[in-house]
Amino acid sequence: MSKFTRRQLLIFFGSSAAATVLTPQMGQKFMGGNPSVAQTTTNSLTFTPIRLPHSLPIYQTNKSALPTDINQTTILAPSNDTRLASYTIIDDVMVPPEYRRYVIVRWGDRVFPNSDDYFGYNSDFTAFVPIDGVLDGYLWVNHEYVSFPISDLAPGTPSDLIGARTSFEEVIGYPLPTTLNLETRGEFYYNVGGSIVRISRSTSGRKFQVVDDPNNRRIHGLSGLGINAERSDGFQNITAWGTRSHQIGDQNYLVGTGPAATEVFPLSSDGLGNRIIGTAYNCSGGDTPWGTILTAEENFQGSNTFFVGVTEGVLPNGTQTEYTEGTSGAVFGLVGEKYGWMVEIDPADPDVRSKKHTALGRFRHENITFRLESGEPLVAYMGDDRRGGHTWKYVSNGVLGELSNSNNSALFEDGILYVAKFNADGTGEWLPLLLSTPTNPTPPSVLGSVEIATLGEAQRDGRNRLPQRAGLGGATEDGGSIIVDTTNEATILPDYQNKTLADFYTSQGAVLTDAFLAANAIGGTPSSRPEDLEVHPSTNEVFIAYTDHIAGGDGYPDSRIFQTAKLSAAANAQQPSGGLYKIIEDSSNGAGTTFTWTKFVEAGEAGADSGAGFANVDNLAFDDQGNVFGVTDMSTSRQNGFRTGANPGLRTINHSDTGATDALVGVFGNNWLFFIPTSGLDAGEIVPFAYGPPRCEMTGPTFVGDTLLLAVQHPGESVPINAGQAPLNRDIEMLDSDGNLFIQNRTVPLGSSWPSNLPSGDGGSDNPNGVPRPCVIGILPNVSNGQFV
Repeated sequence: MSKFTRRQLLIFFGSSAAATVLTPQMGQKFMGGNPSVAQTTTNSLTFTPIRLPHSLPIYQTNKSALPTDINQTTILAPSNDTRLASYTIIDDVMVPPEYRRYVIVRWGDRVFPNSDDYFGYNSDFTAFVPIDGVLDGYLWVNHEYVSFPISDLAPGTPSDLIGARTSFEEVIGYPLPTTLNLETRGEFYYNVGGSIVRISRSTSGRKFQVVDDPNNRRIHGLSGLGINAERSDGFQNITAWGTRSHQIGDQNYLVGTGPAATEVFPLSSDGLGNRIIGTAYNCSGGDTPWGTILTAEENFQGSNTFFVGVTEGVLPNGTQTEYTEGTSGAVFGLVGEKYGWMVEIDPADPDVRSKKHTALGRFRHENITFRLESGEPLVAYMGDDRRGGHTWKYVSNGVLGELSNSNNSALFEDGILYVAKFNADGTGEWLPLLLSTPTNPTPPSVLGSVEIATLGEAQRDGRNRLPQRAGLGGATEDGGSIIVDTTNEATILPDYQNKTLADFYTSQGAVLTDAFLAANAIGGTPSSRPEDLEVHPSTNEVFIAYTDHIAGGDGYPDSRIFQTAKLSAAANAQQPSGGLYKIIEDSSNGAGTTFTWTKFVEAGEAGADSGAGFANVDNLAFDDQGNVFGVTDMSTSRQNGFRTGANPGLRTINHSDTGATDALVGVFGNNWLFFIPTSGLDAGEIVPFAYGPPRCEMTGPTFVGDTLLLAVQHPGESVPINAGQAPLNRDIEMLDSDGNLFIQNRTVPLGSSWPSNLPSGDGGSDNPNGVPRPCVIGILPNVSNGQFV
């Protein structure tokens, strides 16, 4: 059942009544920033839930809005039988009929003082820094990566889409080169990073729109490229990627702070010391009460296939092992050790140079959230979004002043980074990443013990990665990682036990630069893609969205803690598609080293054991009444059970399978936004609020007054642009709310034209066959009482 019981709500939110926890003390967005929330008095839903393809108990008691066309729905009456024999996906962001959605800013929009600059691709995290209350302020937007259809040269483009219609020239106004040359690579890097635009809300239509402001600007993957001219290592001539003004390298470089800035960057082969070219791969982030935002550099690791990246592996001194051949990092001379950090930016002041805070560690950062109290240390929590990635905490050595004081940013420069070690009994400890910390990696046979006991083996043999050092575990050279698994742990692990991190790294800065591997070495718990961590503003408990429990190339989540596999052939057995967890610190100020942890709910179909009715939960947020909103992050190549490419094949969806069973997320269709009311008749229900266009991800929910800002990333990714082609169709095996199997016939557009297919009044182009464009939208009630719901 997807309904969370009152008892579950009370346990998870930590109160004698769920609603009383949601007090006005809450700061901006519970799970990541926005105006203070008031105690809720909602008695029932004030909107009609969107009808999704899969069964949910909310449809038994409430009417629902079935999408039928662009911005059109039909109302279905509640029914005990929530199965739908057929379902057609609509190419739109579908919201309840009591609401409207509109586009605020799109990829390619020329909204900057320099007319050559344009809004970047694949929008993700959003943050709002007010200038004049909730009506006027600076919007920060992350741009995470590039993908087809921006170009058929984009990383990961399916081979059968080479030569297909692309979107860059239609949107930007000039063609990209047809080869992967310097200009193409440079334009790809320009399209990641972030955008700062001032937005203001009209009093008549109540819509936010971008307004002219001299502070509107891009901070992108090649900001500061002009400093390459000072080099002597062969990259001194790489100071531009074209002749247009935005393609000429500038002096807007970033700087590092903390241990790696003083101990590693001076050793970097670029010879630029503490200066850094650009920020890129920006996923989620956080914002501070003193008006800055922190943006997370996530998938910076480059390869021949995903070439918009740099070298991840480092030597014992923290510098990269070498340039990775074929990557754009190697073309522009971007040294790997300077990427993969948390970056602090002041949207309102372009004269404040952006900073990469190395005390917060280098790994595949997803987001950051804070525990902030004047007179106490700054405590920050972070996630490493990879399979086997870790759950992190940072504690400053100094204490916070007044929370509006910008001098608090100095606390990011001096502190201790900890990794979480979860014990199976519900306790845990924070292990410090210090040179003196003992090494004691968790054996893969222990990590995989639950799956091994049930299924006889663990995926990828329970692999873990450790820092590679010559003479240890049979390695012949230093740098990068070595894989230890159940087949070799007996010979490798003894070489990594009973040492300290000082035996593997030459400085504290080097430890932080290789944080993921160092954490594995000291026994940090490999976890399951922690995408969103948020501090409850009233209880100070830490909420964690673990997106995907399945093992991967980087590591295996500890099966004693996470449901890493479907362990039974029963159709309704628990599915390994993520979950919501909570950490409760033992210390009063959060700076201590012990905690307890608990599971709230596991993802999966509502009819599956422990299933919440969604898969791959990602960003979470509270509205101004304390209700919980969350978005899902199902991969493009699994949505609706179709693969990608010009002629997408089918993924087998079989509920009798055991093991990884990641294809089961296809039953949920497109990515969507859900709502969990925390009081009233429907408290605890999973209530679908919005459904995205095909192949997209909806990200970065931010509440600003009665408006929800939401980024719509990569609509129509890795499939042909919609041009009136015949839709895809298939039968999908699904569970109803009681755990019984049924078959649904699913119809899905081959590609997308969103938002070009919207009316111009909603921010579209009135073109049903136009190109898809990542963008930021606003959602607001048709009739407002000042609140979102």
